[in-house]
Amino acid sequence: MLKTMRCSLSVIFLLLGVLPADVFATDCGYLKTQSEMNQCTYEEFQRVDAELNSLYGAYRSRLDVHLKRQLKAVQLAWVKFRDLACEYESTGVKGGSVYPFILQSCLTSMTRSRVEQLHYLANCEEGDLSCPAHNQTQPGDRSPP
Repeated sequence: MLKTMRCSLSVIFLLLGVLPADVFATDCGYLKTQSEMNQCTYEEFQRVDAELNSLYGAYRSRLDVHLKRQLKAVQLAWVKFRDLACEYESTGVKGGSVYPFILQSCLTSMTRSRVEQLHYLANCEEGDLSCPAHNQTQPGDRSPP
């Protein structure tokens, strides 16, 4: 009955647009309490965030100084946006026992999307004009002909 209720709540939240579709991507086993669900989503966010940080570090290490600065600025702005957006999106349940679950689910979903973006940038092929060059020389760095 509790499992059915959890699935029903999930469907309701998904239909209302409160939860991203991939919120239950992690199999946390049979969750009996809201506290367990909150802990599960927290752990999933920590895992995805660690994946993001690892990918970010590896990608950044391949860039020249100028692109490293740019990427750092973009990443800091993205983290701020993610955190503010998820706080906003979970405002409707703030103070309730489901709040951590909704907040962590949003953080996880947005972080997964950023992992995909960085993965694309880190693996774009040479000649792809929509991708920053990995060892691009900046206009001020060029030697005179």
